[in-house]
Amino acid sequence: MRELTYFVAVSIDGFIAGPGGEHDRFLAEGDHMAFIAERYRGTVPTAFADHVGVPSDGGPFDTVLMGWNTYAIGLPHVPNPYSHLRQIVFTRAHDAPEGAEDVQFTDRDPVEVVRELKGEPGAGIWLCGGGALAARLAGEIDRLVLKASPVLLGDGIRLFGDHPYAPRAMVARAVTRFGSGVVISEYEPA
Repeated sequence: MRELTYFVAVSIDGFIAGPGGEHDRFLAEGDHMAFIAERYRGTVPTAFADHVGVPSDGGPFDTVLMGWNTYAIGLPHVPNPYSHLRQIVFTRAHDAPEGAEDVQFTDRDPVEVVRELKGEPGAGIWLCGGGALAARLAGEIDRLVLKASPVLLGDGIRLFGDHPYAPRAMVARAVTRFGSGVVISEYEPA
């Protein structure tokens, strides 16, 4: 069965973006990037990966899920951010922008969608963001991978949004520290 992995950049105070959705404080360069390019290949937007020569194929995921705010970071210039993956955007209020022909937009229940995806053949499913979406899917997450940057944001979008979810014990499977100050922690349900 396919697994859902929530792999996301986070500040050390638990925010995945600033109050206005800013994500520019997270380190996008440094010794941790080679680890990501190898272990989590395909999690860099396609155009950027092509530009810097990072391979996108052969990674652990073939599907990426995101909320509208995460998707909209690249708009209007990048309407198809992960063209090497099946892309599903959860939204109730937005239509597909021009150029997003390869992106599926849905207002369906995220839990239903994830359970259907897990029943299909294929590689892993990557939840790349939104905090509110992560809270809705908390019970479906099979692996949590936090790329913690050495920064305090103080406010913003929380790792699991401001929405309630059931407590769940996790077990650390790996913690990798880098000279850049980034720490990648990998967890599974206990």
